[in-house]
Amino acid sequence: MSELITADLVDLDLSADTKEAAARALAERMVAQGRVTDLEGFLADVAAREAQMPTGLDGGIGIPHCRSEHVTEPTLAFGRSARGIDFGAPDGPADLIFLIAAPAGADDAHLTILSSLARQLMNAEFTSALRAVDDAGAAAALIRGEELPAAAATPEDSAAQSDAAASADAAAGTTAPVPDSTAPVPAARGEEAAAPVPGATDALAERPFRIVAVTSCPTGIAHTYMAAESLENAGREAGIEVVVETQGSAGFTRLDPAAIEAADGVIFAHDVPVRDKDRFAGKPTVDVGVKAGINRPAELIAEVRDKAARGEVTAAAGAPATPVERAGDSGEGYGTKLRKWLMSGVSYMVPFVAAGGLLIALGFAIGGYKINKAPSVMEHFVWTQTDSWAALLFQIGVVSFGFLVPVLAGYIAYGMADRPGLVPGFVGGSIALTINAGFLGGLVAGLLAGGVVLAIQKIHIPAALRGIMPVVVIPLISSAVVGFLMFVVVGKPIASAQKGLTDWLNGLTGTNAVLLGALLGLMMCFDLGGPVNKVAYTFATAGIAVSEPSDSAMKIMAAVMAAGMVPPLAMALATTVRGRLFTHTERENGKAAWVLGASFISEGAIPFAAADPLRVIPSSMVGGALTGALSMAFGATLRAPHGGIFVVPLIGNPFLYLVAIAAGVCATTALVVVLKGLHKQNPEGAAKGTGAAMTAPSENQQPVAA
Repeated sequence: MSELITADLVDLDLSADTKEAAARALAERMVAQGRVTDLEGFLADVAAREAQMPTGLDGGIGIPHCRSEHVTEPTLAFGRSARGIDFGAPDGPADLIFLIAAPAGADDAHLTILSSLARQLMNAEFTSALRAVDDAGAAAALIRGEELPAAAATPEDSAAQSDAAASADAAAGTTAPVPDSTAPVPAARGEEAAAPVPGATDALAERPFRIVAVTSCPTGIAHTYMAAESLENAGREAGIEVVVETQGSAGFTRLDPAAIEAADGVIFAHDVPVRDKDRFAGKPTVDVGVKAGINRPAELIAEVRDKAARGEVTAAAGAPATPVERAGDSGEGYGTKLRKWLMSGVSYMVPFVAAGGLLIALGFAIGGYKINKAPSVMEHFVWTQTDSWAALLFQIGVVSFGFLVPVLAGYIAYGMADRPGLVPGFVGGSIALTINAGFLGGLVAGLLAGGVVLAIQKIHIPAALRGIMPVVVIPLISSAVVGFLMFVVVGKPIASAQKGLTDWLNGLTGTNAVLLGALLGLMMCFDLGGPVNKVAYTFATAGIAVSEPSDSAMKIMAAVMAAGMVPPLAMALATTVRGRLFTHTERENGKAAWVLGASFISEGAIPFAAADPLRVIPSSMVGGALTGALSMAFGATLRAPHGGIFVVPLIGNPFLYLVAIAAGVCATTALVVVLKGLHKQNPEGAAKGTGAAMTAPSENQQPVAA
C-alpha cells in the first residue's frame, strides 16, 4: 500500500460529527492531492454506496468506499475522530475512518485496497497504534506497513478488533483459507471439536460436518465477502468445514462439484438470485438474506445441521426454484411475496397494454371514434383507404388487449409456482374474460392457479409417475380445479364486484372525480416507478382495456399519465432556475430529466429523490396530486396507456391537459426550491454541503462499488 496513502491524506483530529462531513473532509484531501477531480461527483458516489448498506464495522471502524469516474488512482485517506462518528455499526460510533477511492471499473484495485486494509485491521496492535499515534506521517507509514509498534494491544482492544477484523477482511474480498475437503478442521483454540449431530451417520461421526455456501449482494463486493468470512469463521469455531462461493461483481468461480456432492448442508446468504442454484438441490438448505450471513452465521450453521439431522432436504434438481425463490425472497413475509407475485403478473402484462393500447389509440386517431364499428379487415380491406389502415390498427390492438387478463393471471401463477402455474393461470384468466370478471377476476384466477399447483406439488408421488407430472397430471388437475372454482364458486361474485367498480367509475363526477385524480396523482409520485406507482398505473389501464372504454376510464388514464410526468420535469426545472441548490451531478441529471419527463419516465426523478427524499418526494406528491385533480376537473381524456409528448394528439382537451401538467410542475419546483433553500444555501460550500452529494448515480454513470 506504499502509494495509496501519504501524510497529506491523514487527519488525526477529524472534527466532523456526521459520516457525510467525515467523507467530505477526507475527500477534500484527495482533491488537494489531485487524486479526485470532482469533489461533489465523488461524494455523490460515496453517498450512493453508503445508502445501500452502512459501512461501519464492529470495533470502532468506518470504511466508506466506492468506485468513481472522478478518481484518478486508487487512494486511501485516514481520519481519527475523538468524539466518534456513526457509520451504522451495531456496537456504536467509529473513531477510525478509512475513505477508500478507486477509479471506475477498477474492481481489482478496489479489492486490493480493501484486502490489504482488512489484513491490517485483523491486528489489534495495528488499530491500537493508530489510536495512539500523534504524527500524520507516522500514521501513513503505519498504514503502509512500513512500521508496526511492538506495544501490545489491551485485552479490550483485542476483543473488540476480532469481530471488526473478520468483517473488514470479508469486505475486502479476502477470505481465510478454506480447509481441504478431505482434511479435518481443527477446533477453535481452547475448545473441543464440535460433537456429531444426533442421528448422524458413522461417516459424519468420523469427519467434520461439511457445508457449502453461496453469498451475494446487489453490488457484489463488500457484503458478499463479509458474509463469506463470517460463515467461514463461525465454521472454524464450531469445527465444521465451510466452503463458500462468493458470487461477486467481478464474476465467480463455481464450487467444485465434488465439494457440493460431499456437503452435508447448504447455506444461501444472498440478496440477488443465486446463479445455478439447481447444483445444490437435494440437500438440507438454509436460505436467508446476506445480512443474516454477516450477523448470525453460527445460528445458520446450527439450523442447517438441525435440518440434516431431521433429513429435511430441498427438491431434486429436476424441480427448479420458483421465480420468487430465485430472487432471494425466501424468509420474506407473505405480504411481500404476494406483492411480488402480483407485480410479476403486471410486469408481463404491461407490454400487451402498451402495444394494444397504442394501436387502438392510433386507430381512433386516424379513423375517428367510429372505427370500432368497422367490419373485419379480413372481409374488407382497401390498401389505398385510410379507414382500412385505421381499422387494421384498431383490430390488432383489440386482439392484443384480449391477452391482458390471461397474461396477468398466468404470470401471477408463474411467480408462485414457476412453469407448472402457466397453464391453469391462463385458463383461469380466460375464464375471467368469459364470465365478465375482468381485471379482478384475473387477479383471483392467478392466485388460485398458483396455490393449486403448489398444493399438488406437495403431494408425495411415486417415482414412476414423476415424469408425467409436469406434462400431464399437474396441467390437467390444476386447470380442472381452477376452472371449477372460477365458473361455479368465485366467478359470479367477482363479476359482480367488477361491474360495481365499472359503474362507480362511470358515475364519477364533480368533486369525487377530482379527489380520485388527486389520489392517483399522489400514488404516481410516491415511489417513482415502484409498486405504488404501478398500482395506480394498473388501475388506470384496467379501465381502458376494452374496445369501448367509458369516458370516466379515459379521464382516469389521462390523470395518471399527466401526474407521472411531473417529478422529472419539476426536478429539471428546479435545477435550471436554482442550480446553486444542487450539486454538479444533480444539475447534469437535471438535463436528462427534461427528456425523461417529456417521455413519461417517472424514474428520471429517482436520483433527486435518493439524494433528498424528505424534500423531493413530498414536493413531487403535491405536484402530482394537483395535476391529477386538475386533469380530472378539466375533463381531459386519453385512450392510450402511455404519457408524454408523443400522445398529445390522442388527448381530449390537450391544451388544458398541458396546463394541468404545467401547474403541477411549477408547484413541485417551487416547493423543492423553498425547502432546499431553507436547508442550505449552497451544497458546494465546504461547510454546508455535507449532505448535498447524496444522490444515486444516473444510468449513464459508472455504478458505485459495494
